[in-house]
Amino acid sequence: MRAMLKGIAASDGTVCGQVYRLVEPDLTVQRRTITHLDNELNRFHQALEAAVSDIETIKTRATKNLGADSAQVFSAHIAMLQDPELKMAVEHEITTQHVNAEAAVSKVAHDYEQSLKSLKDNPYMQERITDLHDVIKRVTAKLLNVTLPDLALVNHPVIVVTHDLIPSDTVSVNPCYILGFVTDLGGRTSHSSILARSLNIPAVVGTQTATQELTEGGTIILNGDRGQVIVGPSQEELATAQQEMQDRTENLERLAKLQHHETTSQDGVGVTLAANIGTPSDMPNILRNGAEAVGLMRTEFLYMDTDHLPSEDQQFAAYKEVVTAMAPHPVVIRTLDIGGDKPLPYLKQKPEANPFMGARAIRRSLTHQEAFRSQLRALLRASAFGQLRIMFPMIATLDEFRQAKAIYDDERSKLTVNQVPLGDVKVGMMVEVPAAALLADRFAQEVDFMSIGTNDLIGYTMAADRTNQDVGYLYQPYHPAILRLVNRVITAGHNAGIPVAMCGEMAGDPIAVPLLLGMGLDEFSMGAGSILKTRELIGKLNAHDLQSLVETALNSASTSQEVITMVQAAVPGILN
Repeated sequence: MRAMLKGIAASDGTVCGQVYRLVEPDLTVQRRTITHLDNELNRFHQALEAAVSDIETIKTRATKNLGADSAQVFSAHIAMLQDPELKMAVEHEITTQHVNAEAAVSKVAHDYEQSLKSLKDNPYMQERITDLHDVIKRVTAKLLNVTLPDLALVNHPVIVVTHDLIPSDTVSVNPCYILGFVTDLGGRTSHSSILARSLNIPAVVGTQTATQELTEGGTIILNGDRGQVIVGPSQEELATAQQEMQDRTENLERLAKLQHHETTSQDGVGVTLAANIGTPSDMPNILRNGAEAVGLMRTEFLYMDTDHLPSEDQQFAAYKEVVTAMAPHPVVIRTLDIGGDKPLPYLKQKPEANPFMGARAIRRSLTHQEAFRSQLRALLRASAFGQLRIMFPMIATLDEFRQAKAIYDDERSKLTVNQVPLGDVKVGMMVEVPAAALLADRFAQEVDFMSIGTNDLIGYTMAADRTNQDVGYLYQPYHPAILRLVNRVITAGHNAGIPVAMCGEMAGDPIAVPLLLGMGLDEFSMGAGSILKTRELIGKLNAHDLQSLVETALNSASTSQEVITMVQAAVPGILN
């Protein structure tokens, strides 16, 4: 019988195929009394080592298939399993309660989970619950001698249906066989959604009931544009879906031909389409997708993938690799943006009730100057091999930028005295704090460039955490308040004669692109998968004509929906 499930449109595209239910094995734990405690401790230690070994293998596979940025989560999983406190807690439970290892692991995991759940106002800690489930499940499976499901074993085309995709489930995904994802849980910023978009796999998440209503082997149609899943489709619906699949394949082939084209509007206005990257291993993919620059290189991978601060030479090697690969085109490298949802265990920090508004990014760098200076020296040395730009994150006040710039100038002077080869480095800032956007005209007098980080700018302006589904409706990139801040920054930059870029997800959003082009944004930096689609879209737009759309949206619109309606009316047939 035909039925339809509604969810969240997480990754666009239409596919039809058979359901593959990703079912969890039975990991029920029975509590037993143990007399040979040494044997039980050995069982626990062996299971822990085996679980770490598995995750290291998964991490290697993820790095190869998805890039090091996507694989970072597994470094956190390994660190969690190697946490001395967790290990000692399980050992204490075994030795004091005389229980079997799996029961001890279950008890300690439950205590940890309750502790995390109590931190309701800390989104980062809430997200760690999924990570805890993942690693504990793996240790428990080792103790019970149970094999966990692996999507790498799928050898025919299927649509994966599951309660929630966890990181270790997804790294083995083969796009040749995995046609799409349907989940009960999740939102557009969940791991499964990000993965699906990075692999160009259609996905619908947050259906609530997919695992209850979809049966193994059943035929469904998944529409990732509308967030719909059709169960028991008619022959006519199947034919339509198959045609849409064929159209999508042809569309991707057509876009691939734009790889080496310049990005120019219909009326001859040229802009730069850049890529956001997480590690040097992302370079081949962004070059295949026609990136004209690196608009944002995150440097956190160097710090999060280790238990100590990386050396200056380690950093230099990574920065040099990217700058050299992109030469003669520019590379914008962001200094360490740690804190918030990215803590460093080896850099001591007091607990914070709201880490997203606490000591993060440039605030941490200014209080840990030795590490900051080491990073700046590595960046300056790498500048000799291409066109490097350094960007400070989370700048809220002119004093913060001036302090950071003074440290940069000091390190540059020292390297110059020592006759170290250096390039002509531009120094700029991310505009992601509303205070900075409002004072953009003042900042523009002191920086070489500005890049708008819309992910945080939207969150801080709307007081909404984009990972929190309860307030997800407030995370509105097209809200007139956001558009006014963005336009203010672009205008301030141009009045001061400096370029303005955008490196948030909004830069590759087809609804936002006409507005940003009309505002005069110089550089659009986005995920690699969005570059060619955006290049094609800009080629169909008239930048001059869009200025009137911008004026109307800024001065007349009161809601996000009004802005969307205006854009669709101004650019008919392109965004629908």
